[in-house]
Amino acid sequence: MDFQLTEDQRALQGATRELLAGRFGPERLRAAVGDPAPDRALWRELGAAGFFALRLPEEAGGVGLGLPEAVLVFEESGRALLPGPLVAGQLLAGVVDGVASGEKIVGLCEGGREPVLWEHPAACEELILVESGPGCPDGAGRGAQERTDGVYRSAADQVSRAPFASVDPLTPLARVTDLPRTEPLALDVSRLRREAALLTAAQQLGSAVRTVELAVAHARRREQFGAPIGAFQAIKHLCAQMLVRAEMARYAVYAASVTDGDLDVTGAKLLADEAAVRNARDCVQVHGGMGFTWEAEVHLHLKRAWLRAECWGVAGEAEELLAADLID
Repeated sequence: MDFQLTEDQRALQGATRELLAGRFGPERLRAAVGDPAPDRALWRELGAAGFFALRLPEEAGGVGLGLPEAVLVFEESGRALLPGPLVAGQLLAGVVDGVASGEKIVGLCEGGREPVLWEHPAACEELILVESGPGCPDGAGRGAQERTDGVYRSAADQVSRAPFASVDPLTPLARVTDLPRTEPLALDVSRLRREAALLTAAQQLGSAVRTVELAVAHARRREQFGAPIGAFQAIKHLCAQMLVRAEMARYAVYAASVTDGDLDVTGAKLLADEAAVRNARDCVQVHGGMGFTWEAEVHLHLKRAWLRAECWGVAGEAEELLAADLID
């Protein structure tokens, strides 16, 4: 089996990177810290480019591609730290009118744990809640025994919420305190959760790869004692370890997009979370004091990685599931 990207896949990834570099470059990223609301014009542009409708069939107005291609474009969105409920847009295109074209922004949150967090609540016109009941891997949160599997749709103004501090300044959060479950959606809960986890892992992968690039570029540019700091063994080792983590995560995520298996996605998310968080930490270390400043984007990668690591499957749960499979 050949896991190399095809020419079309490389072209898709390159075009996505070019689009995001032109519309959401470093200056726009820093500006978004003060105003993290999704750029509606960019959102519609993404819709026109097929970002959200990527997997919809052509007869439904989509592009007709698959999960591997979705992973590639989400890797690029993670690399650019593009804010907004992108996973929701991809998974709910064709389910909620206006999402595929980018005209409507909707939120997607997991109800199997507490607190139930909603990303970018002020920007969303609707909220889709995914609940897992007893016996589901993700239904171990408080109150899970009272819930059953289901996907529920609500208008944003019908959802009770409370402020919730976010570690990522680009991702405002609210805690959902009550949500009417009057409009169920006939969606496969297991598949929805699995694909949300995989697309989130792809975003983490993009961030992990980007922090390798930032660390190496700084190590070549910064000089100490008359030589680039990249010439020092300690920095070489840090950068090499970052690259290894990113490449391990890459092939796990790419493989999971082909197999679409529950445990494959669980392992990919675990590796991508580790790569994103640890690479961002090491990138900060390579940058030294500069890594903590607002002028550098490194700390933003670390904060986003922390946030994404708590979405759609956390490390402890993933390790338990993988260990249980080995024992069985």
